[in-house]
Amino acid sequence: MNDKYLVGVFDDEHTLVDAFEKALEKGVVIEEVYTPYPIHEILQGMKTRTHITHAAFFYGLFGVIMLHGGMYYAAVLSWPMQFGGKPSNTFPSFIVVAIVGTILSITLLTLLTFSVRSKIYPGRKADIIDIRATDDKFIILLNQENMGIEKDTIIKLFQTNGASEVYEKDANTTDKQLSNEL
Repeated sequence: MNDKYLVGVFDDEHTLVDAFEKALEKGVVIEEVYTPYPIHEILQGMKTRTHITHAAFFYGLFGVIMLHGGMYYAAVLSWPMQFGGKPSNTFPSFIVVAIVGTILSITLLTLLTFSVRSKIYPGRKADIIDIRATDDKFIILLNQENMGIEKDTIIKLFQTNGASEVYEKDANTTDKQLSNEL
């Protein structure tokens, strides 16, 4: 992030969604929206799709095959135990372990995939636009080089639609200039 941004801060979800939809109608190019929790209208409006659910399905399929193969190898091929005339391949006894192992493999592999795709790793410095976005504020971020319409129009649009503050932010600093000063 080496650009200048215009940041709109909202106090609740409803004013954010209203401002977001009106900004899209006016042709504003929205860089990113930061919220404390996912909002479906924002995800649909940003036109972002994720394929992590497809990856999770294939991870589960891979987990089931590997777990059943490993248990079959251990219980039937490598170390067959004959006790009381029972068959070596007691498939029903594998089911509970396979379900739990499948859930574990889906969880771990999906977390790894998400971390790699998001470039999240230990020691990485986070690019936090406004620290309040992790608590209780909703943030709309606009790149000033590619906003779509004039800055003053966007500031008025955000303020009339419930923004508690609108300010400019340089990507490399933590200083902010409130919209009152613009």
